[in-house]
Amino acid sequence: MGNSDTKLHFRKAVIQLTTKTQPVEATDDAFWDQFWTSAISVQDVFALVPAAEIRAVREESPSNLATLCFKAVERLVQAADSGCPSEKERRIVVNCTRLLTRILPYIFEDADWRGFFWSTIPGASRGGCLDEDVDENEARPLAESLLLAVADLLFCPDFTVQSHKKSGTDPAEEIRSIDSCEYIWEAGVGFAQSPPLNYVHDLHRTELLKLLLTCFSEAMYLPPSSDSKVINPWVAFFCSAENRHTLPLFTSLLNVVCGYDPVGYGVPYNHLLFSDSREQLVEQALQVLVVALEHEAGSAASSALQALDASASPTADEEEKGPAGPDNLFVNYLSRIHREEDLSFILRGLTQLLNNPLIQTYLPRSTKKIQFHQELLILFWKFCDFNKKFLFFVLKSSDVLEMLVPILFYLNDARADQSRVGLVHIGVFILLLLSGERNFGVRLNKPYTLRVPMDIPVFTGTHADLLIVIFHKVITSGHQRLHPLFDCLLTIIVNISPYLKSLSMVAANKLLHLLEAFSAPWFLLSAQRHHHLVFFLLEVFNNIIQYQFDGNSNLVYAIIRKRNVFHQLANLPTDKESIQNALQRKKPGVSRVNSADSEATEDSKPAEPAEPGALKASLEATPGIDKITEKAQVSKDGTMVTVPHSPCDGSAIDGASDTESNSERDPEAHRSSRSRMSSVSSVSVWSASPDWLLSWKTRLPLQTIMRLLQVLVPQVEKICIDKGLTDESEILKFLQHGTLVGLLPVPHPILIRKYQANAGTAMWFRTYMWGVIYLRNVDPPIWYDTDIRLFEIQRI
Repeated sequence: MGNSDTKLHFRKAVIQLTTKTQPVEATDDAFWDQFWTSAISVQDVFALVPAAEIRAVREESPSNLATLCFKAVERLVQAADSGCPSEKERRIVVNCTRLLTRILPYIFEDADWRGFFWSTIPGASRGGCLDEDVDENEARPLAESLLLAVADLLFCPDFTVQSHKKSGTDPAEEIRSIDSCEYIWEAGVGFAQSPPLNYVHDLHRTELLKLLLTCFSEAMYLPPSSDSKVINPWVAFFCSAENRHTLPLFTSLLNVVCGYDPVGYGVPYNHLLFSDSREQLVEQALQVLVVALEHEAGSAASSALQALDASASPTADEEEKGPAGPDNLFVNYLSRIHREEDLSFILRGLTQLLNNPLIQTYLPRSTKKIQFHQELLILFWKFCDFNKKFLFFVLKSSDVLEMLVPILFYLNDARADQSRVGLVHIGVFILLLLSGERNFGVRLNKPYTLRVPMDIPVFTGTHADLLIVIFHKVITSGHQRLHPLFDCLLTIIVNISPYLKSLSMVAANKLLHLLEAFSAPWFLLSAQRHHHLVFFLLEVFNNIIQYQFDGNSNLVYAIIRKRNVFHQLANLPTDKESIQNALQRKKPGVSRVNSADSEATEDSKPAEPAEPGALKASLEATPGIDKITEKAQVSKDGTMVTVPHSPCDGSAIDGASDTESNSERDPEAHRSSRSRMSSVSSVSVWSASPDWLLSWKTRLPLQTIMRLLQVLVPQVEKICIDKGLTDESEILKFLQHGTLVGLLPVPHPILIRKYQANAGTAMWFRTYMWGVIYLRNVDPPIWYDTDIRLFEIQRI
């Protein structure tokens, strides 16, 4: 009975707030205390404070809503000052936290209210305490008081951390003098002791982090903007030197995430027997961490981003916006982690968690499977992007393959599910970033012996073979909204191709199959940029023939078998009549790649499509490949030299960007206006012309392959006739011992396209990250049914 009475009192207080015509005075503590003295759950708070009533108070009794927010923050500040010594005070903190988590999104969705928390409240001092006699100039904005109180409460002994003090000391004295670095939540980076697990402390931390994430979510209520000077004031303040807990908070969040072991003691089905408070904490910590690490103008990471390229000097534009905002200390700390044991702890933690859903056991569903892999990939991306020592550490051993396999698993698993298009994008972006480094290509030669549950053909080969086979599946049987990623996928293969010592026959056939599909005349001529895909594949073949010919007899044999494809490309007719005939042969509604070869469905089942009724967040368009990469040539000593962009670069893509990626924001409307095979290349209607076709056909890099065919085809035909061979293994044996030394053109310099950070991808990451966070926070549904403007939520 008691619980229902409590809910009734709370509900009455909410009704009074919405129905009172006169503003309730801030001094009426008896009225306001009704909101935080009751023992009610977070689900009850969300049920008993409906969205319609919050909006009604906002519109009709704005002073009541303002006072409610002020009083809730005031109670949190008082609790942070007193150290929450009693059970009653702890309950007040939890209730105020839940109430603010419920109300804040409705403050943010109204442009007139958005500045409310940044206005100064009479009596809020810079020191953080609320005092009636404070001078107006010394007043602190409500947002700052709230953030500092939350930071203090996250290191409050006996509330969120284990107390070190003996009983009898004054808790208020203790909280002000506390060195929070001694109270870091978990062993790991910068901290050796692992405090005992405490279920209640974990729950309190989770509630406070949920509120923190809600504070940061103001970004969701602003329309997308690629202006890098737009900073999130909540994140900027929380991660600034004004917050004395930034270092222990950053390390606590990082260590809790990287130190988490979801399998626990390894007892089967243990996750079904009891709830894991640590998992909830890890999810919230991870989400707060990735949001707090959002790189903005003037951040300490701007120099870290350029650390890899010593020759890179800041542009005038960058120097101009240098002092644009306070340094983000979270980004600063992340970019400075350098000890081997710390880097190893982070990489081991991330790879263990990312590989968790791939674990195969004889007992179905016997081990817990984590669901926060998308946030982990965002965190890994930020580490690689902001901390070049971490990137080099990842690539200096085969540990990078521990990261590669789960990424390829997610690409394959999500390829047909339109609700997970963003997951495929971030996996591809990470691989693009890694492929810009020589070590990544070299590591891929390690044999692939794992048997991860994936619907792919069985093959014996290397991790490079696995990557090519998965990319082939994404292209041939992925969702049509993945079309803009084709350039990226092929760029990754181009970047690694000079280092691939021995492709398997399966992977070699997949590459030839892609060339056959992309070079079909109807496909080549149906869009302005499609020929760039052919340029990429030819560059892959040239790199392998010129630099890794000896071990790649499988690929050479596949090229000889499919030699007609190259001859047809070389002899592509360029007259108007032939162009028209080719376009008329295009079959409407036929998959662009499957039409070339039945091999696409080879003994594999299709990826699962999205479940009906699933929600998805819309994504910003991804910039074209020329916008997100810069070319670098590998010199003889292994160093890379940036290549200036040339409008008529014959080696491969020149300014290629998939046109769909520059389309209007709503992909649904765009997609309905075109078939799967074609993409709209510009606002004006474009059609293939003889001049356009000639402009790129004359630059097709076919010389090396044609020379190879000219030399080897007669030799292969001769031994087949002389020995009456029909078995390809004999031909492969002959090709293994063949040589083209002195017969091929002079090797071209290796050209790598390195990922380059830019405003377009920064905007994409912001919308993707917040879309993931929105969809993952369903209990309670913090932002559900509020007026989000950063992206659109669509039901499939």
